[in-house]
Amino acid sequence: MSTPLQGAELAAAITTSVERLKSAFGEHAPDVAVVLGSGWAGAVDQLHEVQNLAYAELPAFPQPKVEGHVAEIAVGRVGQQRVAMLRGRAHTYESGDCTGMAGAIRSLKAWGVKVLVLTNASGSLRSHQPPGSLMLISDHINAPQRSPLTGMSGSDRFCDLSVAYDKELRQQGFKVAQQHNMVLTEGVYVWAVGPHFETPAEIRMFAAWGADAVGMSTVPETILARHAGLRVAGLALITNMAAGMSDEALTHALTLQQAKLSGERAAAFLGQYLASLATLESLKD
Repeated sequence: MSTPLQGAELAAAITTSVERLKSAFGEHAPDVAVVLGSGWAGAVDQLHEVQNLAYAELPAFPQPKVEGHVAEIAVGRVGQQRVAMLRGRAHTYESGDCTGMAGAIRSLKAWGVKVLVLTNASGSLRSHQPPGSLMLISDHINAPQRSPLTGMSGSDRFCDLSVAYDKELRQQGFKVAQQHNMVLTEGVYVWAVGPHFETPAEIRMFAAWGADAVGMSTVPETILARHAGLRVAGLALITNMAAGMSDEALTHALTLQQAKLSGERAAAFLGQYLASLATLESLKD
């Protein structure tokens, strides 16, 4: 993967990307954007009146190189809620740089998006969250202590993450789950850079820290989104038990297999959740 843009080049790419988003989808941005992680691709089928634009047309957007990720943005409606879905993300393990989603997220903000919903596939650190479970992210642990804001100037780089995952958006998730008789857990997500899976000793350490699920994405995006002033919600699809918690060998193929088995249910819940956001007074103009 090519090195993410920075400085004046990134600013110019964002300006061009916003212009092309407006040209393709209209001046008025959707209130909500979603990053579709592994297992969540089927959520795009929840959209009606859908229009698509390739990331290749948006110079601030990444070109994902991970199986299961499509380099495209789709915009449409779920119920009464207009939504932009990003079908693919940049991972830190692809380039070693954790700023890979900076251009896309800042472009969404500049366009007028208010809420970013981040989805991922995760490993479970808790026996009550077996593969196939859905977990609402209540907080995160940045295990490598790397920040996509490193090197920035100005006081706004000291971004407050005391409520990284919006309380009202979390409450709405539980309301939707209850309405549809679905089990939705809540927990702390810990970010590990990857691309290798964690060791059993690392998983024991993460569990002792208070983590409930582990994955290789989401945290840099949350930091970027909060810095940009976006409200954030996070959903994890549990695809496996973490290292040392079962006898199963961990592979990316296993992650994709379990994601495929559970993806339809996850996508259906995401669609219901997104449609419900149209009822929030805080998102009405």
